[in-house]
Amino acid sequence: MASVKELLVNSLNELVKDDLKKFQWFLNNHKPQGIPKSEIENTDVLDTVDKMVEYFREEEAVALTVNILRKMNQNLLAEELEKKNKEGNVKLFRKSKPDLHDYRKIRFKLKKKLQQDYRQILVGNSQTGHQKYLNDIYTDLYVVKNETGGTVNEHEVRQNELKIHQINVKDTTVLCNDLFKVQYDTGRRNRKVLTMGIAGVGKTISVNKFILDWAEGKENQDILFIFPLPFRRLNMNTKKYSLMGLLNKCFFSGPEELPSLPEDDDKVMFIFDGLDECRFPLKFHDSDVLTDVHEQATVSKIVTSLIERHLVPSSLIWITSRPAAAGQISRDYIGQMTEVRGFNDEQKEQYFIRNCSPELAGSIIRHIRKSRSLYIMCQIPIFCWISLTVLQPLLAQGSNDKTLTTLTEMYTSFLFSQQKQMETKYCNDPEPRPKLKSFDQIVLKLGKLAFKQLQKGNVIFYKEDIEECGLDVREGLVFSGLCTQIFQMEKAVPERNIYSFVHLSIQEFLAALYVFFKYKFYGRNQFLQSWREKLTWKVSKTSLYDLHKAAVNKALQSENGHLDLFLRFLLGLSLESNQIHLKQLLPGLVIKPKNVKDIADYIKQTIETEKSVDRIINLFHCLIELKDDIMEGIQEYLSSENLSAQHLSSAQWSALMFVRLMSDENFELQEYSRSEEAQWLPVTHDSRRAL
Repeated sequence: MASVKELLVNSLNELVKDDLKKFQWFLNNHKPQGIPKSEIENTDVLDTVDKMVEYFREEEAVALTVNILRKMNQNLLAEELEKKNKEGNVKLFRKSKPDLHDYRKIRFKLKKKLQQDYRQILVGNSQTGHQKYLNDIYTDLYVVKNETGGTVNEHEVRQNELKIHQINVKDTTVLCNDLFKVQYDTGRRNRKVLTMGIAGVGKTISVNKFILDWAEGKENQDILFIFPLPFRRLNMNTKKYSLMGLLNKCFFSGPEELPSLPEDDDKVMFIFDGLDECRFPLKFHDSDVLTDVHEQATVSKIVTSLIERHLVPSSLIWITSRPAAAGQISRDYIGQMTEVRGFNDEQKEQYFIRNCSPELAGSIIRHIRKSRSLYIMCQIPIFCWISLTVLQPLLAQGSNDKTLTTLTEMYTSFLFSQQKQMETKYCNDPEPRPKLKSFDQIVLKLGKLAFKQLQKGNVIFYKEDIEECGLDVREGLVFSGLCTQIFQMEKAVPERNIYSFVHLSIQEFLAALYVFFKYKFYGRNQFLQSWREKLTWKVSKTSLYDLHKAAVNKALQSENGHLDLFLRFLLGLSLESNQIHLKQLLPGLVIKPKNVKDIADYIKQTIETEKSVDRIINLFHCLIELKDDIMEGIQEYLSSENLSAQHLSSAQWSALMFVRLMSDENFELQEYSRSEEAQWLPVTHDSRRAL
């Protein structure tokens, strides 16, 4: 059998030079898009055929050649080419393009698969977690248009804290299911959307609900195919694939079940969830352009070609990302920016009502409202889950002896609940198990992993990262109730798993616990870097004050505030009340009452000299974790000083903002001294109005 290229070469070889030139003219003027004149001018038959196959693929190149030959009155050549094609003397190595009926049958199979994959959500992980139907537990999130996603030089939790009051008339809210619908005001639809939000705020859940609603026939039925390609899955595909090969591998049973894609506008959608978890480089503006869905390339090349519209230019694209990673994609490629803000106050209450009894939900809501810090954190859906895990058994028993008011207390209680769950699981398990490491050994190995990866800025890990910290993957993740709750595992390909903590804040808490443990048991300061510092430490053991001071200074030096929440936890763990609870987790812990007043005073001194408002606000939160009477002190200071008559410093503006944040009071800012500097401080853009 002759190949497609051989057949085309044989046909065009029958043309004289002038006829070949005329044939090339038709190729150049082919609609909707022909071959550029510069690429076929003065080329011979062989080069012309190569260009045709490159631009139109084999089957289309044959049909186009027959059509042009007839226009040139070369009917005998056209009939001969068409006859050989029909008789099968040429075997097209790609299946013919499906018609609409074929696509609908393929779509039916895809929808069935996506319903199976997305109708339930895993709570915990694949070892001890349980499935819940997404439609039963899903709560709409607060999503706004035209947002930049927040600045990237502050901790993500701080970004959401700053926006606690930004739900105002300027926000244009949108439902995720409406993102790709035709807009009433413009008559056009968004083609490429980038949705940002901090870790655990609900981006992936929103994506899952969008996919499920499409698969169940509820929404966006004008889209023919939706292909979810989370970066976690793409990270594992290290081989070269064609786009069609990748889609068939991920969604269909046979390599040619989906031979091609429809070329109609807006019929195919690709969803790339978790840009911040991408482990391969995204190289845009590459001179090597990928346009053929059947041409093999790296996964990176396929992704960038889809975003740049070289590949499947008519497709719809949805990308989700944490704010700090969103800069990898130029805004030139994005049609609409949106931001997931998490839960507003009403949605917080809906979450608890949908996940436990109304009476218990009311008790939990009332309890959390007592602490402004906890109530603000409940903007993040994953923190609502942590709160539910801790408070549900506590309040269900009618016991409220231990009032949880700080983040450190909540996360310590969460860790303790995981320990009790593990003990219950293995006490009642009749099957023999291999000898396990004790709970405190496992949690400290995880803490080492958390601290090491936090310093690197990593939120996903591989098996070798875990084993490097002395933790056996099988023992730690399969047999430990702690790990199976705190870790989530995604099996992207059979030969390799990837891991992450359920939320960045859990990683930060375990990292703080590890640093605190190293100090308490060995007197070590994990922030000593140089050999001179370590030598000094060996001569004179570091004090708790020295550790805290080093941690404060390290956090202040961070450009993106990645140690802000870690610092809150580290300081909170130093309180004697929290250490009593910790002793149940770490039996070897010796509790010696320590005076934290020195570090509180150091933080207050630092507030007076620090220029960054974001860092000052976090230092105020640190004082809350230390249970310092900072709120009373600030309010007394603000009422005693004649602030309206003086130029306010960054610390004073920050104090105003912090009181507003923690008390939910409204301020008339015109009462205070006017300042150009104040226009750019968060206290201004954090307000509903600023006069």
